[in-house]
Amino acid sequence: MMHHPGDQWEYGLSIDLLGYLIEVVSGKSFNDFLKERIFEPLKMYDTHFYLPENKVSRLAAAYQYSPEKGLSKLPEAISEGNLEFSPAYPYRGPQKFHAGGAGLCATISDYARFAQMLLNGGELDGVRILSRKSVELMTADFMGRLNSEMGFGLGFGIRRALREGGELGSVGAYGWSGFWNTRFLIDPHEQMFTIVMTQLYPYAAVDLMDKFTVMVYQAIVD
Repeated sequence: MMHHPGDQWEYGLSIDLLGYLIEVVSGKSFNDFLKERIFEPLKMYDTHFYLPENKVSRLAAAYQYSPEKGLSKLPEAISEGNLEFSPAYPYRGPQKFHAGGAGLCATISDYARFAQMLLNGGELDGVRILSRKSVELMTADFMGRLNSEMGFGLGFGIRRALREGGELGSVGAYGWSGFWNTRFLIDPHEQMFTIVMTQLYPYAAVDLMDKFTVMVYQAIVD
């Protein structure tokens, strides 16, 4: 570890470590565990680490953006300093690593079922994935003074105060963003969730996600 627990906030690979811990405890691959315990019970049939051959044609293309050149499709192999990645990883390569913190492919409708389950307190369509108290624990702020910008729970960024977000929102809303400029937000106060998937690199190349969030909250008129 880089620091003693509770001493400092560091964005790291803790969720990947958790995925491996699940494999050790369950005796199953992380992929099989997620499939049996989450994806199949929630009817998330289009969620995979690596796509079956008959689904590859449905994968959305990934694009890069620059103010000078605008949008262009990403090449299949990208190297930037110590970072090497490929938007083709869901269907090319060894396909053996199941990361706890990244790498799943899904449809918006599949992810919506996952978000709705959390919004419901751990249950969807009569299937309980988590207890209500577990969701409460996961969405509590564990950071306190260690991070002045936002709270952080067990897997989610947490809005502790409206001033932290600098935009419209609700205290207690939680979510996170992804590598390809994706974002989900769950707002228990308004009983809603939002999902944006742009398939765009680099991250935050455009401010579409922030604008989307503002427009959603502006539409609440009751």
